[in-house]
Order: sequence, then C-alpha cells, then structure tokens
Amino acid sequence: MLLPQEIIRKKRDGGALSDDEIGFIVRGIVDGSVAKAQIGAFAMAAFFRGLSMAERVALTMAMARSGRVLDWKRQKLPGPILDKHSSGGVGDKVSLILAPIVAACGGYVPMISGRGLGHTGGTLDKLDSIPGYTSRPDIALLQRAVRAAGCAIVGQTDDLAPADRKLYAIRDVTATVESIPLITASILAKKIAAGLDGLVMDVKFGSGAFMQQFEAAEALAQSIVAVARQAGLPANALMTDMNQVLGRTAGHTLEVAESIEILRSGKGEERLMTVTRRLAAEMLVLGRLAKDLGAAKAMVKKVLKSGAAAERFQKMVAALGGPKDIVENCGKHLAKAKIARAVPPAAPGFVEAIDARAVGLVVLSLGGGRRRADDHIDHAVGLSDVAGIGERVGKDRPLAVVHARNEHDARMAVADLQTAIRVGEDPPPPSPVVRARISG
Repeated sequence: MLLPQEIIRKKRDGGALSDDEIGFIVRGIVDGSVAKAQIGAFAMAAFFRGLSMAERVALTMAMARSGRVLDWKRQKLPGPILDKHSSGGVGDKVSLILAPIVAACGGYVPMISGRGLGHTGGTLDKLDSIPGYTSRPDIALLQRAVRAAGCAIVGQTDDLAPADRKLYAIRDVTATVESIPLITASILAKKIAAGLDGLVMDVKFGSGAFMQQFEAAEALAQSIVAVARQAGLPANALMTDMNQVLGRTAGHTLEVAESIEILRSGKGEERLMTVTRRLAAEMLVLGRLAKDLGAAKAMVKKVLKSGAAAERFQKMVAALGGPKDIVENCGKHLAKAKIARAVPPAAPGFVEAIDARAVGLVVLSLGGGRRRADDHIDHAVGLSDVAGIGERVGKDRPLAVVHARNEHDARMAVADLQTAIRVGEDPPPPSPVVRARISG
C-alpha cells in the first residue's frame, strides 16, 4: 500500500522513487487525495535531494498524462507538430515572430505559452493586448486555429497537464520554483501533452533571465533536452544572452507592434533577429522540413521577405477572434499610453552595461506587469527605442522612450532607467547572443 507520507520520507532521506510512487503522488495532486501540505513537502524534498534522470522522466510523463494528451494524427495535418519554449526574459517577443515563420515553412505550431513572471514579460499578456484575441481557447478552437493558420499561441487549458498547474501553484508559495528537476518536468509535461513531434528550447542567462548564471541555465538546458529525448520527444536547446532587452521594446502593445513590423518588413534589431532566425531554423531541421541549418535559414529568410509569415500571423489572430486587419492596421487596434518621454543619458557615450532585470521592473512599476496573480495589467505602458550594449547615446539618441499613463510614473521610470543603464566613454567588446547549443 502506497502512502504519501512514506513516499515523502523516502525522498527526504535520499532514496530513489519508483515510477509507481511518483505516479501515485501525481494522481493524488489531481484528485486531491494528497494534501497541499504533502505536495509542498514532496516539492521541498525534491528541491533538496534532487531527482535522478529516471525520476525526472517518470514525473514528466505522469504529469503529461494527468489530463488530456492531444493527438494531432487525427487532424491529418501535412506537416510536423513543432514548438519552441523560452525560459523567459525582458522584451522577449520571439514567439510572436517565430511561430508564423515556422508555419509559413510547413510546420504546425500549437504553442502553449505563459503569463508574465516577476520582471519577465509573458507571451500571453502580449497577445491579450490584441482586442478579441482568445488566449485560452478550448481544444476544438485550438485545433481549428492551428489548421487554419499553421500556428496558435495560447495558454494552458484546464485539461492539459492539470497536475503541473496544481503543483506549480504549491511550488510558487513554498520557495521551490528554482528546482531544475521540477522546472524540467513542468515545462515538458505541457509540451508532451500538446502532442509535439519536436521541441526547441531557448534557455536564457544573464541579468534579465530567470536563471542569471550561465552554469545554472546550462544545467537546466541539459536536463530538459535529456528528459525530453528519453520521453520520446526530440529536442535541442540554445543558450541565449539576456543581459539586455531583446529587441527595441518592452511592454505588451509595444512588443506586438515591433513583432508585426518585423513580420511585415523582414527586418529588425539584430540580436532579436539572430535569436529568432536560429530558433526557427533549429525547429525546421528537427521537424525534417530542412536538411540542415543552412537550408533552414534560407527558408526563414524567404518567408519573411515574401510576407508569408506575416500572413500566417494575421490568420492566427483572426482564427482566435482578433481583428482581421491587425497586420495592416495594428496602430488602430493597439492601446497607446498618454505620455511618451525620452530618457536622456547623464552624459554622452556608449552603453557599457544594462541591468536587464531592473529594466523589466521599470515596466512592472509602470503597470505593465503583476506584483500579485490577480493584478490588472496596463498593456499600453512600457519602453520603446531601447538602446543596446555598445550603442552610442547622447543628445540625439536617448537611452529609451518611456510610455506611461501619468507624469509621476514617467518621471520615476526615467530616473530608474538612468540607473539601470550604464554609459561609458568606450564601447565594450561585442558578445554573441547565441552562446551555446545543447543537443542529444
């Protein structure tokens, strides 16, 4: 007979849990037979004692199967089911650009995304700034949208990996969020439940990342790739730099507008474009839509230049209830803040360093993020024209432009940004945005 307290005791004392014991805990999380206190104790035991690779795979699969698992074979789609997941950052709008690119290249992307966490922005919050967009559709609408547009960026539905949602709520209030084994299972449970044929991870490190140290982020990437492959899901990961804002904007409508402009023109801030193109190429190779990265990059360039990717984004938004002309007339549909205030540097020079986390907190303080889960988000506020490391700033080139609802918020944001962005006399040496690749 299995008892929650005995399973917890075993892990607390450093023992290895069997598949049956882990499955018992996961079923209890879903049906309520394991108490919240016991779930918290299990998470804490896993946090301190860790989970072996076999335990990580067992936990991932048990959580993935705790609800509905999508079977895309019944949809008879003429291409692979692919996805990308990011560990989160400031100004990370890659998903909005990447999903339509991959769809235009023949892939199908049912992307299960999340909301903002702390100083990092959430993809769902960005899409919620589009009037009418249904970010939490039922499964039937999700499937229709993927068939119509080739991609659908949505939130986790109630019946996909419910054990993960309940376990995460406990981890969030028991200081066990940072556990690499638990993060691994949380991410992959949702992806496996989504019925993927391939997954590419964007694991970020640096001042604006969830895991700031490269070594910790690398350990997470290695764990996710290894567990995914052992669970039967082909996966690779890129390690990307998050020591500055990705792109030129941070804030929901501002990031949507920047993404649409990139899809329309095929051009954008170089670091953002590098990460997006590389992740998209990795997905195309993983899905066997391209023979190698060179061929995949050529496909990405083609669909951006032709407007095919922009067309997919438009179809996705329309299929999920948003405006049918969002690409041509995004300014008509996206909210704008009342005040736009340039942030001058204290002295002219070159941007030497950026505290990206502090920049993310500026957006939060403007009202563009949540301090509590039930906080209302102001989608219009944020930052545009953000200078990158190595750029010259001065009288004619501000550090950024603040978009605020009132004068007080604008003044506070200007002061905070002047502290967060350090300017010196000489530009620092360039640093690659893609630092490493992790594969099976």
